[in-house]
Amino acid sequence: MVVSTWLHAAHRGVPTFLVAALLMGQSPMALAESPAQRQELVAALRQLDALEHAVVHSAAHTSVIPGERYHFDYPRLLADLARVRAGIQAHLTPSRAQPREPPELAGDYRTERATEPLPTTAGGKP
Repeated sequence: MVVSTWLHAAHRGVPTFLVAALLMGQSPMALAESPAQRQELVAALRQLDALEHAVVHSAAHTSVIPGERYHFDYPRLLADLARVRAGIQAHLTPSRAQPREPPELAGDYRTERATEPLPTTAGGKP
């Protein structure tokens, strides 16, 4: 497509530098993204919505057992899902801002419950 545009413009007498400037101004993502890829990303957003709903439901119906050392960290998982969603949405609707460094995902959803300190006596010893 780029070559045919180039030849078509050259045939009409359009200055070469003008055609080059117009072609360089196009976003590489706009040329690379296909409608099928866009549909797959929109489907991924719908799947993220369903996953987030399931995680919220699970978090609401899971009780933390007192004395349990480990539990699943639902807020951290929800934060990571929000970051993934934001990344896909940013790709689907790019802004003109400068590139940014995306935050890393936490990935570790198992947390250790802090142990309660032993009660101290008047002498300061347990």
